[in-house]
Amino acid sequence: MDLELEQLPQKAREKHAENKKFFSKLKKRPPKDLDYTMHELHHAEFEQTDCLACANCCKTTGPLFTNADIERIAKHFKLKPSEFIDRYLRVDEENDYVLQEVPCTFLSTDNYCSIYEVRPKACREFPHTDRKKFQQISNLTLKNVAICPAAFNIVEEMKKRIKM
Repeated sequence: MDLELEQLPQKAREKHAENKKFFSKLKKRPPKDLDYTMHELHHAEFEQTDCLACANCCKTTGPLFTNADIERIAKHFKLKPSEFIDRYLRVDEENDYVLQEVPCTFLSTDNYCSIYEVRPKACREFPHTDRKKFQQISNLTLKNVAICPAAFNIVEEMKKRIKM
């Protein structure tokens, strides 16, 4: 896994132009069964992917925290939302709440999430490869293939299955 993770950013850069072109076409003319296909590809990949062996998403990026996330996690810690924000979050350049630092504060050394049951929506849905109207998040997917080996594999399989 370490070698795969080490090579992932380079592999993603090599595929970037090809992926961008593919997603551009996909956005213009998404197949009727796109959501079904993505759901199928996502589940097939995650049957063989162990996120705990990787956790690269938690080590290299931080999720956006919605107000609902903040309320839920603050309650879990028995904190006021403002206290949770002060302790763990900052406002980024897009005016979103994000972690003050990465790797994620809540990531344990064994790659388990200490707030897994109440984790942010962005974490629950990552890498977003089974989202409805998948074609609408192509910019996000282009970023995620450089972070998540499973997302990279899903996109590669998607390009084989969906001819544009």
